[in-house]
Amino acid sequence: MSEQKLEIAAGNGLINRRHLLGLGLTGMATAVANSALAADAGLTLKIPDWSRQPGPGASGYGSRSSFSEHIQRASGAPNPLYPGGGASRSPLHQLQGTITPNSLHFERHHSGIPNIDPSQHKLVINGLVRQPLLFNYEDLLKYPMVSKIYFLECSGNSGSLLAANAANGSAQSLHGLVSCAEWTGIPLSTLLDEAGVEPSAQWINAVGADAASMGRSIPLNRAMDDVLLALYQNGEPVRPEQGYPMRLFVPGCEGNISVKWLTQIKLTEGPSQFRDETSKYTDTQLDRSSLQFTYPMGIKSVITSPSGQMALNRQGLYQLTGIAWSGRGSIRRVEVSADGGRSWADAMIESHQSEKALARFRIPWQWSGGNAILQSRATDNLGNVQPTRASLLAERGNISTYHFHGIQSWAVNTAGEVTNVYA
Repeated sequence: MSEQKLEIAAGNGLINRRHLLGLGLTGMATAVANSALAADAGLTLKIPDWSRQPGPGASGYGSRSSFSEHIQRASGAPNPLYPGGGASRSPLHQLQGTITPNSLHFERHHSGIPNIDPSQHKLVINGLVRQPLLFNYEDLLKYPMVSKIYFLECSGNSGSLLAANAANGSAQSLHGLVSCAEWTGIPLSTLLDEAGVEPSAQWINAVGADAASMGRSIPLNRAMDDVLLALYQNGEPVRPEQGYPMRLFVPGCEGNISVKWLTQIKLTEGPSQFRDETSKYTDTQLDRSSLQFTYPMGIKSVITSPSGQMALNRQGLYQLTGIAWSGRGSIRRVEVSADGGRSWADAMIESHQSEKALARFRIPWQWSGGNAILQSRATDNLGNVQPTRASLLAERGNISTYHFHGIQSWAVNTAGEVTNVYA
């Protein structure tokens, strides 16, 4: 059988994406075949211990294998000056597909996680409405619900890439404040229609039941679009760190406005100017003016493997893979470069190209043992193209660290070590 000829798609060893369909990237298929031949020749294969005796039976709530317990979120050290505040980051470099397991979905808190008894929790809709409404949790479970797959990203995700010096970080530490899940809940427009919105109302103001009383303002026309009152995540009730028993979910927008532990929606003529939309979550520009209410997350992608703090242990074929997303639409194209952006090749997008959801991309790469700079560049269905880091700095500067969506550069040296660089 003749050796398959690989079609080069771009410089420094990028292979045409079509080879993913039939290419054994690691050569393991040959190793298995040789083992089978050895068995046919009369060699004895040892039966492992786990195949010799029954294991535990069924359980009330599933758990993962003890051999995968190293796959965990990463959280920073507690800050005594900011009790309950902080975040934990998803292990992007250890995940595949596009759906993040609930236990690995990133977290961001401003005053810790309240332990809410759903039977005691209330949601009120008031302000400029014809009839204020008060809901118990059980009331909400009776409404028709919809299920949608959406990403969620903290606006501070990847903000460290605006620093003067490139951090020696991983895909998790640099970009781990993004995740994707199936969210199930009630369209917020259904509840607002029931309350009867007054003509003078232009904004909703959402408040959470945490100790920080986290609040954010959202234009009414946005709230009436695809916003959900989310009650379930990936099929089970939202977990406490994600807002149990209910949260607001605003697709495609910075995570902070998807207020968790939702307890009030007040309709008003203007925004409430909460603390977290004045002192925080604003984008300070080069002239020191600040933009408010910059909700949508920009088009973005990142190669998750190989990525920072990983190492290539051999020369040969590798599968580059990563995720891409856009707060304004769906991913239509992802290009990959192995030479720092001098040449590009189209990657294969393997997942459904859904609105405001993660897309998984892959492309084969032949590493010859030399230096390389790996990059990815996404384009969405509206024609938005992921910008370079340099262009974002020229446009916005680095006073604000929110909403960074520039191209990530991973450098591979001759020892196979992968680090974050600016290119």
